[in-house]
Amino acid sequence: MKNPIIDLHCDLLTYLTRPNTTIYKTEDVGCAIPFLKEGNVKLQIMAIFAATEEKSHEFGLKQSEIFQQLNSDENELYRFEKHHLTTFETSENIGMLAAVENGSAFCDENMPLKDGFKNLEQIIENVGSILYIGFTHHAENRFGGGNYSTAGLKDDGKALIDYMDKKNIAIDFSHTSDALAYDILNYVSKENITVPIIASHSNYRLVFEHARNLPDDVAQEIIHQQGLIGLNFVRAFVNPEKAEALQEHAAHGLKLGGENAICYGADYFYTKDNPDKSRIPFYFKEHDNAACYPEINKILEQQFGAEQMKKISSQNALNFIGRLWK
Repeated sequence: MKNPIIDLHCDLLTYLTRPNTTIYKTEDVGCAIPFLKEGNVKLQIMAIFAATEEKSHEFGLKQSEIFQQLNSDENELYRFEKHHLTTFETSENIGMLAAVENGSAFCDENMPLKDGFKNLEQIIENVGSILYIGFTHHAENRFGGGNYSTAGLKDDGKALIDYMDKKNIAIDFSHTSDALAYDILNYVSKENITVPIIASHSNYRLVFEHARNLPDDVAQEIIHQQGLIGLNFVRAFVNPEKAEALQEHAAHGLKLGGENAICYGADYFYTKDNPDKSRIPFYFKEHDNAACYPEINKILEQQFGAEQMKKISSQNALNFIGRLWK
């Protein structure tokens, strides 16, 4: 029997902004609907992503409208809400929740911050609710430093944290610089702010050295605060030389005490126009699309036992969302 899957991160919405795309194009994207169904994905978090550039907020708003349309279309997707927490396993269809990857998706660099928050509220109105916000992507922006920068938390980042206080939206650390991660943790603690923290699609730097992977102290703090850490399937972050390093990342997360924190954050996206040809293939064949989940679960069960596999597969993420929405 296939276990239900909750996956914390994909870029299907960004893909759907392109012309002549559909949710069924398996040749284009690893999170196409046929793959999600074959892998028994019961809840897929869909990122609203925009690069930090002029009019980035328009691209973010467009994706929120695509999410809205997917929810109203006759298809296998439905917007996941609180009452689905107890029934999602038995649904024939796939729940979806939105998230924001990069604050530039609602706030341009030169826009008044209050207008950015209005855009964020419009996005939330369009999608119903968002699970998390990642402040940055690879580069630095008005909120702080991305994973390829050294900048920390900026004043607008503090304002965004203040805005998120008690709103039941998590902060995503997957694309923070180390400095931004530490600054957010310090600011939240100092100001006594109630905001959950996660890393939606991140592995562990001690297993494979990469700026996109978490240092142990940040991972341990996420675990300590009852957050989530989603295993990322992108080959460049797993270890470009060996697919089995994915299990090593899971084992390391468990070693850090993450038995109730580790989940999936595969990070399937459209790769065909990516300029970095050194990353081809972007995924190992063992992790190439969402249909691979049952096989990965089988490996995790052999290594860590059935109970831990079920936690990684869906239970940890389900428990977190339940706490967030209680």
